[in-house]
Amino acid sequence: MRIALSSNLTVPEARVSESSAAIVQERRWVAAWLLACCALVFAMVVVGGVTRLTRSGLSIVEWQPIMGTLPPLSEAQWTETFEKYQRTPEYREVNRGMSLGEFKRIFWWEYAHRLLGRLIGAVFLLPLLAFWVRRRVDRPLALRLGAVFLLGGLQGAMGWYMVKSGLVDDPHVSQYRLTAHLAIAVAIYAAMFWTALDILSPTAAGNGRGALRRTGWLVTALVVYQIVTGGFVAGIRAGLAYNSFPLMNGHVIPPEVMTLDPWYLNLFSNMAMVQFDHRLGAWLLAFAVPWLWASGRRERLAPRPKVALHLLLAALVLQIALGIATLLLVVPVSLAAAHQAGALLLFSAALYANHALRTSKDSNSVAI
Repeated sequence: MRIALSSNLTVPEARVSESSAAIVQERRWVAAWLLACCALVFAMVVVGGVTRLTRSGLSIVEWQPIMGTLPPLSEAQWTETFEKYQRTPEYREVNRGMSLGEFKRIFWWEYAHRLLGRLIGAVFLLPLLAFWVRRRVDRPLALRLGAVFLLGGLQGAMGWYMVKSGLVDDPHVSQYRLTAHLAIAVAIYAAMFWTALDILSPTAAGNGRGALRRTGWLVTALVVYQIVTGGFVAGIRAGLAYNSFPLMNGHVIPPEVMTLDPWYLNLFSNMAMVQFDHRLGAWLLAFAVPWLWASGRRERLAPRPKVALHLLLAALVLQIALGIATLLLVVPVSLAAAHQAGALLLFSAALYANHALRTSKDSNSVAI
C-alpha cells in the first residue's frame, strides 16, 4: 500500500526524487570545486605573466617545493637570499647595483607565483581525496582528475626547468621552456573546465550541425595556436619590436622574417617572424569567430549555445583590442597582463561554445 504525500508523490516516488536531488547537489559541489581550481589556475597564469614582465622570475635561484614555502623572515635570511641572486647572470648583466629593497620587490612576485602553485596543488588534491573517500566521484572520474594532478606536478617541474635555463650563462629563460610551461597550464585549465561543464551539463540536445561544431573546434585550435605563439612572443620579447598596426613598420611581412640560419630557427627566435605568426593567428580568428557566430545565427540553436557564441565574439573583440593597445604602447605591464588574461577568457569562451554546440552523440556525461 502506498501513502500519498501532500506533494501528490507516493512514498517510493518521493524517495527517488530526494535521491535525484542529492545526486544533483553532489554534482554541483564537484563542479564548483573544479571551477574554483580553474579560477586559481587563471590567477596563476596572470601572476606568471606579471612575474615575467617585471623580470622577477629569476629572483629565487633554488627550487624547494616544501622548505621554500616560507620566505626570508630575518634580515640575515634576506641578505643570504640576495647574495645568491647576486651570483646569477641576470644580476651581473642586467641588475648590477640593485639594492636589497629593489630585490625584495622582484622576489615577492616570484614568491607569490610559486606560493600560488603550491596552493593550487593543495586545493585540488585535498578535496579530490575527500570526494573519493566519501564516494562523491566514481573511479573513471577519479582517474581522470588524478591525471590532472600529475600534470600539475609536471607543471611545477617544468617551471623550475624553465628558471634553470636563465641561471647558467644567459640571463633569459628559454622561450621553448617558457612556452611549454604555459601550454601545460592551459592543458590543466582545459581539462578541469571541460570536466566541470560535463558535470553541470551532461547531456546535449542537438544544438548544431556537424559543420558548425567543426568550425567551433577550428576556432579553439586557433586560440591554442595564439596562446603558443604568444608564449614565443613573450619568451624573446618580440612585443618590443614592430610597435605599429596594422602593418609591421610599414610592411605586411617584414623583410627580416627569414634572416636566421637554419631557416626553422626563424619560427621561434626571430622577433619579426614570431610576431608575424602571432598577428597571423589574430587575423585568422578575426574572420573565423564572426563566421562561426553568423553561422550560428542562421540555425535554430537553443539558448545556451546562442549565449556561448555571443560570449565568444565579445571575448575576441576584447582580446584583439587589448593586443593592439599592448603593442602600440610598447608592452606596459598592466596591459600585457590583461592581454594574457584575455587569452584565457577567449579560450574559456571557445571551450564553452564547443560544449554547448554538442549533439547527444557527442555528449560524454561524467558519472558521480
